[in-house]
Amino acid sequence: MKYSDGGWLLKEGFEVKYAVHVYDVQQQADKLILYLPYSHVAHKGGTLDGGLLTMEVTTPHEDVIAIKTYNYKGIQKQNPHFEITKGLVEPAISEDETTYRYQAGKLALVITKGEDLTMSFYYQDRLLVQSFPRSKAYVVDPDGHPHISEQLSLGVGEKIYGLGERFTNFVKNGQSVDIWNADGGTGTEQAYKNIPFYLSNQGYGVFVNSPDKVSFEVGSEKVSRVQFSVPGEELEYYVIAGDTLKAVLGNYTDLTGKPALPPAWSFGLWLSTSFLTDYDEATVNSFVDGMMERDIPLEVFHFDCLWMREYEWCNFTWDERTFPDPINMLRRLKEKGLKICVWINPYIGQKSPLFDEGMAQGYFLKRGNGDVWQWDKWQAGMAIVDFTNPDAVAWYQGKLKTLLDMGVDCFKTDFGERIPTDAVYFDGSDPEKMHNYYAYLYNEVVFDLLVAEKGQQDAVVFARSASVGSQKFPVHWGGDSTSDYPSMAESLRAGLSFGLGGFGYWSHDISGFEAGADPDLYKRWTQFGLLSSHSRYHGSWQYKVPWLYGEEAVAVTRFFTKMKLRLMPYLQNQSVKTAASGVPMMRPMVLDFPEDIATHELDRQYMLGDGLLIAPIFNQTGQVQFYVPETAGDWLDYLTGKAYAPGKWYQETCDYFHLPMLVKPGTILIMGSNEKQAEYDYTKNIEVNLFNPQSNSSYQETICDTSGKVVATITCEMKGERLVVDNNDNLTGKFVLHLACEKLTYSLSAGKNQFLLTRTS
Repeated sequence: MKYSDGGWLLKEGFEVKYAVHVYDVQQQADKLILYLPYSHVAHKGGTLDGGLLTMEVTTPHEDVIAIKTYNYKGIQKQNPHFEITKGLVEPAISEDETTYRYQAGKLALVITKGEDLTMSFYYQDRLLVQSFPRSKAYVVDPDGHPHISEQLSLGVGEKIYGLGERFTNFVKNGQSVDIWNADGGTGTEQAYKNIPFYLSNQGYGVFVNSPDKVSFEVGSEKVSRVQFSVPGEELEYYVIAGDTLKAVLGNYTDLTGKPALPPAWSFGLWLSTSFLTDYDEATVNSFVDGMMERDIPLEVFHFDCLWMREYEWCNFTWDERTFPDPINMLRRLKEKGLKICVWINPYIGQKSPLFDEGMAQGYFLKRGNGDVWQWDKWQAGMAIVDFTNPDAVAWYQGKLKTLLDMGVDCFKTDFGERIPTDAVYFDGSDPEKMHNYYAYLYNEVVFDLLVAEKGQQDAVVFARSASVGSQKFPVHWGGDSTSDYPSMAESLRAGLSFGLGGFGYWSHDISGFEAGADPDLYKRWTQFGLLSSHSRYHGSWQYKVPWLYGEEAVAVTRFFTKMKLRLMPYLQNQSVKTAASGVPMMRPMVLDFPEDIATHELDRQYMLGDGLLIAPIFNQTGQVQFYVPETAGDWLDYLTGKAYAPGKWYQETCDYFHLPMLVKPGTILIMGSNEKQAEYDYTKNIEVNLFNPQSNSSYQETICDTSGKVVATITCEMKGERLVVDNNDNLTGKFVLHLACEKLTYSLSAGKNQFLLTRTS
């Protein structure tokens, strides 16, 4: 929300009062309370008729400081509220002649006592960010609505990232961002997944703890400030620090929740019917059998909207015209080794048999007069399930359980963004705050059912909407992209931004959703899609089976699908790390290499786990430019073996079987032997690859099983011309040493292996 008119004036109709100085302080065991008048108080008479902003300083977690400011305290607190995990932290509170100091772990806040109110956050004595005079404001907009606003400093060279799955520029400087979920596709400033958390390349993050419409001005009102505001009488935000950017993200997800570990099978290839195509059981079988006949491994088959009768979304009943025998159809598909996913949403069209049932029981959102809240967008007369009603939750889950009992394994939880702000909720929740928060409740309801019925190890959704904490319910996909290269690139930008909100797993519609893909785009997006954490072919009016795009598309799909399945020991290990740390599997280069400033704006390449750099190709020429970060030693292309010196830009021209897939020096990349499915024994007949190790250095990697348990460890030590590989877990397979000039292959024996680097295979 912008309220300034240049550097000195206010926009017409706005009234703004700024907190001026600290007039009084109360200190409690774990809290510092400061009273900040809106005008300078020189004597007791100045306390009359002036107003006061109260600020409470607390800590919910080590290296995190929470700031709550409020004008009127007596406003009733309405649901919903984000679920925040708070620990027992004993802050150190002190003062001297000029300042108050509040310290939580290594993070300290210093507040001035003088005329000009200044707040400075330090991490291990390094200044992170400041709030200067005239930064804390009580704002009344032209409609008479109050807001609380704060401004934090934006330093020279400082870059801001995150704020959810945003399709705009990856670096958010200069942007106005409203945290407001919307169904706007991938080509606008709207976003399906809005998260009021940003990360700075200066080593800290800021989380505004409100599900309301938080407005951010990132250098877009005052160019040297990040301004954020919320409607109402209260604002709470957390400054989050850590030793690294990854540690900051870890601390944020300690507060809001870690990503759940998705099932190993979910990393395999998903194939959809697409949205508005004509399909029946024969069509589905032709897709599945066609993939098998062409030796393309398929893990999950997805039925989109038209598995139900049109005008009746959702009735959770198979359309008998196209699927007359769904139970046996699902049984036959599962006998082919497939998992089954079906499309759902939280909307009930008036023609659905469930509408009367839900209306009679009071399971839908209502209008103020008690009517069911309805409109005609998407489905005629549709209602919206009220997930604040426990009985409505049980009713909705019961419908889904019937599908699970039939043989369905997971759900695509579509929509959840078009939530009205004039509805009445069962529990009295504030409808403005519920607009964003509804996505959390919706996916929680479905995910909890899957955990209860399938077990934690097999619970997964394919979700479009999200709010803070929704990372606990993976996986999410990037929404309705168009079938062109700009949309492919904006999808990647959004995924990288999204991961910086603590979301560990992310996908997108391979070859685009809207319009039609051509063979060139299909093949290039296939490369990108199968080197993403999760991989799904899906579209609107177009089937997405590869043979419709030519025989080369079939070969490209087969090649990259099988390669991903062989990568499963590596991917599963990275997935376990993501679930434990909150660091996403697909992530921007700045997260891994913050000390290399050349990485700070990169948004057309990414790290897939700790060891793989991926640079998708976004044009018809096959040309790609990419940057190799500063490291000790050359990076090696997994697909070609070519060495790339660090700290440089490169340009390559690639065919459809190649894109830059560089392995970080010192990486132990463990490959499996199964090219047919994603879930298998990752310790049998493996290939242990060590890439370009440095002399007199040691490296270690673990292997996790499909449940996420560490079952083996490989340790490698370079000792001059001798390589010692410790295989005490008796893994079977071979060892491959990749050097900048050659590749050496050895048999892997139990116990300690000692290989002389004789430069012969």
